[in-house]
Amino acid sequence: MEQRFTGGNEYVASAELMNAVNIAITLQKPLLVKGEPGTGKTMLAQAVADALGKRLIIWNVKSTTKAQDGLYVYDVVQRLYDSQFGGHGVDDISRYIKLGKLGEAFAAEEQVVLLIDEIDKADLEFPNDLLWELDQMEFYIPETRETVRARQRPIVIITSNAEKELPDAFLRRCVFHYIEFPDREQMERIVRVHLPDIEEALVEQALEAFYWLRGLRDIEKKPSTSELVDWLRALAAGGVDPQRITEKIPYAGVLLKKDKDLRTLARNQR
Repeated sequence: MEQRFTGGNEYVASAELMNAVNIAITLQKPLLVKGEPGTGKTMLAQAVADALGKRLIIWNVKSTTKAQDGLYVYDVVQRLYDSQFGGHGVDDISRYIKLGKLGEAFAAEEQVVLLIDEIDKADLEFPNDLLWELDQMEFYIPETRETVRARQRPIVIITSNAEKELPDAFLRRCVFHYIEFPDREQMERIVRVHLPDIEEALVEQALEAFYWLRGLRDIEKKPSTSELVDWLRALAAGGVDPQRITEKIPYAGVLLKKDKDLRTLARNQR
């Protein structure tokens, strides 16, 4: 039976995004998701895993991450230590091979969802170094002369914040989707998922102020969905009168994280 993603109880997905997920699953290609921070790129993988009843494996990419890290690591230092101090089994190199996140996804008995999060943080060669593995779903370990092949092809979701342009050869192998920032109607649905009991008037006034703030021309770091949810929690906890919100935004430091943006807000609220 073909697997289909239809969203989740805790994740509000547009029809276009659900279609992109299902196309990627059908074509057995990685889904590359872009969008500004706070649009739910990382949470998508968890939502897909939950909806399809699959385990989620997360590979968090950093500036120092190499493609090899996701395949396997050969702990030569531990082997040397064991050989010096009389450890047993030092001739069995496989004892010192530890699979990375991609290797773990390949070795899993059942199909998993693999999230490669923020791929654009790594150097430019990182995506190219994964082309063979993502195409053929296998890699070779020369130390043990073993080829690790995917037992079940994982559902691969890759996120990018567009910090760097990804190579064309890599892009050709992906299904691409750009997550637009939620409009007001969709944002209200997202808020209701996270805060089902919050006061209606508070949500209405907070959304009015939130989108006005995002529309200010000189705001450098626009507040995201997660910051809106945190702000609503703060407003509710502080017992703020909804009518006050649009006059002077309270707890602005929950929404804005730069001095310049707070000064911009102050100028526009006078």
